[in-house]
Amino acid sequence: MTNYLVAMEAAWLVRDVNDIDDAIGVAVSEAGKRLNDRDKEYVEVEVGATPCPACGEPFDSAFIAADTALVGLLLEITVFNADGEKHASRIAKSEVGGALRDVPLSVIDCVETEDDDT
Repeated sequence: MTNYLVAMEAAWLVRDVNDIDDAIGVAVSEAGKRLNDRDKEYVEVEVGATPCPACGEPFDSAFIAADTALVGLLLEITVFNADGEKHASRIAKSEVGGALRDVPLSVIDCVETEDDDT
């Protein structure tokens, strides 16, 4: 059994905002609150990054139209004792998805981590 770091992206909708920074702050705060309410403090939440189509430089993954923002969040969770990457991904989606109902989630990376007791 192996440990994995699973990274997921979530699409978070924020209503009644005029500023990208406000939208990002609200999205991260709301996601963190919902995770903490379900005792999932171990899930890391931060704003995602989208590469610029022209230069490739990453920028915050957020878009505002009609006072409504779509913010791409990056969620990371360590899954212990999984049988493989697919198993770890399913566990991660189940853990996070239970707390973030009605939020689209997609696994973007799954990396095997070092075992601490070796």
